[in-house]
Amino acid sequence: MENATGPCGEERPREVQETTVTEGAAKIVFPSANEVFYNPVQEFNRDLTCAVITEFARIQLGAKGIQIKVPGEKDTQKVIVDLSDQEEEKVELKESENLASGDQHRTAAVGEICEEGFRVLEGLAASGLRSIRFALEVPGLRSVVANDASAPAVDLIRQNVQLNGVAHLVQPSQADARMLMYQHQKVSERFDVIDLDPYGSPARFLDAAVQAVSEGGLLCVTCTDMAVLTGKSKETCYSKYGAMALKTRACHEMALRIVLHSLDLHANCYQRFVVPLLSISADFYVRVFVRVFSSPSKVKASASKQALVFQCVGCGAFHLQRLAKVSGVPGDRVKFSAACGPPVTPECEHCGQQHQLGGPMWAEPIHDLDFVGRVLEAVSTNPSRFHTSERIRGVLSVITEELPDVPLYYTLDQLSSTIHCNTPSLLKFRSALLHADFRVSLSHTCKNAVKTDAPASALWDIMRCWEKKYPVKRERLSETSPAFRILSVEPRLQANFTIREDANPSSRQRRLKRFQVNPEANWGPRRRARPGGKAADEAVEERHMVLRNKRKEPPENAAQRAAWLKTVPCKRFKEVRSLLPFPAAGHMSLSSLGNWERTGGTGTRQVLGSGFSIPGKEPIRDH
Repeated sequence: MENATGPCGEERPREVQETTVTEGAAKIVFPSANEVFYNPVQEFNRDLTCAVITEFARIQLGAKGIQIKVPGEKDTQKVIVDLSDQEEEKVELKESENLASGDQHRTAAVGEICEEGFRVLEGLAASGLRSIRFALEVPGLRSVVANDASAPAVDLIRQNVQLNGVAHLVQPSQADARMLMYQHQKVSERFDVIDLDPYGSPARFLDAAVQAVSEGGLLCVTCTDMAVLTGKSKETCYSKYGAMALKTRACHEMALRIVLHSLDLHANCYQRFVVPLLSISADFYVRVFVRVFSSPSKVKASASKQALVFQCVGCGAFHLQRLAKVSGVPGDRVKFSAACGPPVTPECEHCGQQHQLGGPMWAEPIHDLDFVGRVLEAVSTNPSRFHTSERIRGVLSVITEELPDVPLYYTLDQLSSTIHCNTPSLLKFRSALLHADFRVSLSHTCKNAVKTDAPASALWDIMRCWEKKYPVKRERLSETSPAFRILSVEPRLQANFTIREDANPSSRQRRLKRFQVNPEANWGPRRRARPGGKAADEAVEERHMVLRNKRKEPPENAAQRAAWLKTVPCKRFKEVRSLLPFPAAGHMSLSSLGNWERTGGTGTRQVLGSGFSIPGKEPIRDH
């Protein structure tokens, strides 16, 4: 499958040049200038979304007696799953053979209007690629609204809709996504599926989204502000998502759980709650698929689904503290009360360091394994449907093997680097946990993750046993370091590192593809689209050219050195101009490193930093 082709047609001026892109069953045209951009790395995101919505339609429409027809699938569908009245309970299977012999299934095919089908909203459609793919690849749709606030983007959507012949299904719309969703709060006007894939954080759209999605409807949200969600800007994370992110090795799973917490918190304001179907951390973003339900009684349990995280700053051991607890017999009267805590002492019991506090975050399962299994089976039996089917199979296979009731995880390099010892192999460490009667699994968010129900004390006992086999030099360890304090304790658990057959999960044995192979240069998140701007690739390349070789030694020649220093944008370089004569009159602005100005005088000067002074002269200060 060809992801992108060069400009089609005859050569035109740059401002009107266009590029044709083919992805899935859709073909779109977009301007080469960075007005509406296309990122081929997000093809996995779009493929997975089409697969999820297709299975969701199979479930929902199957309950109405409508059978969907997916291109490439054999017509052997025998099982209908009814999820219309269930949230977290087990799904009930119904054999289609139990239907009356006189009843025949109605069918819904791709590209056709299904009167009882889904109303889909793509709030930030850009070029309209995703909406067009829905119309061409997902059966059982009544309508698709491709909305964008940009007038050029909406014009482009109209052009692409006509190009693909889906004007009967896709409706271009120009509006603020929030206002559009607020206008569809009535039950009869809500959307069955809402897809939000903004540039950066979706926080400002969540309040409107949880109100505009139908009862039991599907809400799909992408977050690309991973620096915020993984703990680089904790205060920003709190302002956007209502939680404090931690810089932990499990930061990508914590990011997923923070987003789910924020979604549930927004929904609770309107007596609604969310049920996660699938939560993915991939490349430079996280993607969650949740269903939204209304129930004042079940909203009361939302606090018990959230937890704070106490993490040791020394050894990284973490403990979870639920915000509330539920007591009572299921089905009988249930009592909700505040939880008691904290679960840790003022100092870490393993290394004596303090704890940092993160969260709240979602502490319940982040996947519906029954639903994930259905998507995995559909993609596996029809691999030619998507260009990224191989990776979808790999990621979903690892998800089906994850421990659903164990939030967060440790990593092997984290454990070994804490005590400065050799890193054990993944199979040996997993075998030691299994020999000790603990459960352990991988995580799709990290290749060397150890997700286990074993307490931190058991993990450190295993590492102490490993260190005895490959001892570290204790004399080099500080007595106050976490390594010294952990290794000074004798292990209570004697680890057995004999490799077990069940220590190697099926997905790892089959070497399934889980991570993205770089498809092109500069393949990460693109720059924000700006009308009349340069093409995204050109802007990134220019930026790389400016930053290239910025830390090399400057030339010795004064003139070459001066020219080189003018190209250095990094603020670490305090030496801006060296041995440069100042003019006899007027002033010179040293704009490379602040608003420093110098007037009058002649001679030479070397700026070494803020506060540097020459005898008899006033010191230079940065403003």
